[in-house]
Amino acid sequence: MNTRNFDFSFDEHLIPAEPGQSIAAALIATGRRSWRRTRVGGEPRGVFCGIGICFDCLVTVNGEPNRRACMVEARPHDEVVTQEGAGHDDLSC
Repeated sequence: MNTRNFDFSFDEHLIPAEPGQSIAAALIATGRRSWRRTRVGGEPRGVFCGIGICFDCLVTVNGEPNRRACMVEARPHDEVVTQEGAGHDDLSC
């Protein structure tokens, strides 16, 4: 089992993480409270429920939009970026 800390990138900044830590937990540990803006109104969003129900913490991970940061385990070398609204898929609605 890997017990060494590692980094992943978030909007091109290196974020330290611990094995088993969610992306949201790692972002909060660095002082970030929001990492998504709503499609209508541009309101900041981050972790609200922390258990994957509310979808406020959506991010794009390695090119895949609409990932819940509170549910996705951070991995070494992940590329995480903020997203607008509910991601690319909601633009076709």
